[in-house]
Amino acid sequence: MAKLYFNYSTMNAGKSTTLLQSSFNYQERGMHPLLFTAALDDRFGKGKIASRIGLEAEALLFGDDTDVLEIVRKELENRSIDCVMVDEAQFLSRDQVYQLSEITDMLHIPVLAYGLRTDFQGNLFEGSKYLLAWADELRELKTICHCGKKATMVIRVDDAGNPVRAGAQKEIGGNDRYVALCRLHFKEATYGSTSLNKGKG
Repeated sequence: MAKLYFNYSTMNAGKSTTLLQSSFNYQERGMHPLLFTAALDDRFGKGKIASRIGLEAEALLFGDDTDVLEIVRKELENRSIDCVMVDEAQFLSRDQVYQLSEITDMLHIPVLAYGLRTDFQGNLFEGSKYLLAWADELRELKTICHCGKKATMVIRVDDAGNPVRAGAQKEIGGNDRYVALCRLHFKEATYGSTSLNKGKG
C-alpha cells in the first residue's frame, strides 16, 4: 500500500543526501523514481538536486503554481513511476501537498518528501505544516547543535555571522546563511535571553 512520507529536519541533516541515496536504491533494483525540487533553489543549477558530499541528480521543478499531480499523470503516459521524491518540500503549497496525497491515494505511488520543518523565526513553512498534518509517516533526520544537543531549529545569519531576526521566509542559502541549533541556543540567538539566564549577572 502506497504511503506519503515526510522526512523533516533542520539544515545540514542530510536530507538531500538521503533522498539521492533512496533514489539510487530504487534505480539499482530496476525501478523508476521521479524527482522534484523547488524552482526557487538554483544553488547547484536549475532542475538539480545536489548534496554536500557530492551526490547529484536531475529533477523536475515545482513553483508556486505547479500542478504536481498533473505532471505525474502525464509522465505515466510514457513510462512507469515507482516512487515520487520531493526535495525542499517546505516550499510546497497546501494544494501541492494535497496533490501529493492524491498521487499516493489515487495513483498508488509512494511519495517521499524531504524538507525543513520550521523557518529561521521558528514558524512552520506551509508545505511542512500540511505534510506534518497529512503524511502517513513522519521521519526526523537528526543533526546536532554546537553544544552537542539535538538541533531542532535553524537561524539565518548575515555575512558577519550575526543572527538575522527579520526578513522573507523563503531565502535560499547554505552554511553561509543558516545555522542549526537546539531550542535553547535558538532562543538565545533570536531573543537575546531565555528564562534560564534572566536575572543572572
